[in-house]
Amino acid sequence: MKIKTLPLALLSLALGGTALSQPAAAAGTPLKIGVSFQEMNNPYFVTMKDALQEAAATIGANVIISDAHHDVSKQVSDIEDMIQQGAQIIIINPTDTVGVTSVVKTVHDKNIPIVSVDAQAGGPLDAFVGSKNYDAGFKACEYLAMTIKTGNIGIIDGIPVVPILERVKGCKDAIAKHSDIKIVSVQNGKQERDQALTVAENMLQANPDLKGIFSVNDNGSLGVLSAIESNGSDVKLVSVDGNPEAVKAISKPGSHFIATAAQFPRQEIRLALALALARKWGAEVPKVLPVDVELIDATKAKTFSW
Repeated sequence: MKIKTLPLALLSLALGGTALSQPAAAAGTPLKIGVSFQEMNNPYFVTMKDALQEAAATIGANVIISDAHHDVSKQVSDIEDMIQQGAQIIIINPTDTVGVTSVVKTVHDKNIPIVSVDAQAGGPLDAFVGSKNYDAGFKACEYLAMTIKTGNIGIIDGIPVVPILERVKGCKDAIAKHSDIKIVSVQNGKQERDQALTVAENMLQANPDLKGIFSVNDNGSLGVLSAIESNGSDVKLVSVDGNPEAVKAISKPGSHFIATAAQFPRQEIRLALALALARKWGAEVPKVLPVDVELIDATKAKTFSW
């Protein structure tokens, strides 16, 4: 990853350093950062929030945080409120790629740097930082295919944002390489544990010969795991995120949950903040900054953590 125009101090911030404390102090008044998350009942985004607050503290900045609860209208309203409160940079984790386009344009037109993190937002963004989601879906489903070798599988889908679409595409491309494996059901679990539990129960009842399930995120996959265990069938589960609870489940001997393609939320949010600050200070930044993922199986789960 080469970012020739990104100041060294910002790279230090992205890695959790404190090199920006003096420049921020010189500005006279605390920087105000607005951050809108698609949800906050997911450990992945809680980890992002905590890492952001830690990074902001090193530069003496104030942070306004909102939870959209997967409601695009609320997210738009929240960001408009941040503008009114004087946010000088905005980081958005959109709940709907297309639905936030208008508010992204509003922020841009007011010359406020706006960076999207984890999920791509429509509109004139300054930058997007996110995992290699296609790779995540591909790696998870390739591992699933190599494990089950033959049979039918299902996909527990999610909300209509680019990363989720890319994960599903990656999964489908991986499965397409294996002629003895077929995707027989794709259902929307909305990335939430309770919803995914219900959807998985219905999927398992409708497809008693199912051999595997791909869930687009770990929060939902924990509901899927409960459904598999209650059903009593030998269904293997793979997912995306690296959620601590999911990693713990994967590490258990004989678990149906066999792997997750882990993301790195701390790195993503720090890089998003670094790019937003760089734009505020007039630097050119990359429009897209991809972050690698890592497949975590039972062996790696013993030592992995965000």
